[in-house]
Amino acid sequence: MSCGKNFDSGSCVIDILKDIVDAQNDVMHDCTTSCEQSIADLLGDTGNGGSNFDTVPVILYCKDCKPFKGFGSRRGGDNCEVRGSFFFRVKSVDDDGCAILELLFSDDRRGRGDDEEGGRGRGSGHHHRNNPTDPADQDCDDLRASGICITVDLNCFCHVTCLPAAQTL
Repeated sequence: MSCGKNFDSGSCVIDILKDIVDAQNDVMHDCTTSCEQSIADLLGDTGNGGSNFDTVPVILYCKDCKPFKGFGSRRGGDNCEVRGSFFFRVKSVDDDGCAILELLFSDDRRGRGDDEEGGRGRGSGHHHRNNPTDPADQDCDDLRASGICITVDLNCFCHVTCLPAAQTL
């Protein structure tokens, strides 16, 4: 063991992080933004009445620590416009670790200062909106289900970030 002694989990990083969590839990109990909080918001367990939320949007990270981006195109017509998204709605997970994810996109129809090419006023333009290069490039306000679904092997991921619960349907 490179850390200089034997650790309970076999990893000094895991054991130290567990010690930090135990100490922090004595001081502060809840994250204000987390998967646990988003699920509680979705279920209406946060004490503010019923929830209109139907989705916990997620960002998945591959084992190389890079965020995963899914691609797809809506069916119909002669136009095949492939779009990419870092934000997903989990539709199902099977016992083998395969999941169906639905790509989420911001509702572009709200008209909140979009530039003439349909971007978010940041010089993003049409191409950038349809193929963001980073999750921070993608607007997460007013996320909407797209109907574009992909199948992934969850064993290929090592990290998940939950965004605040949202009404996407």
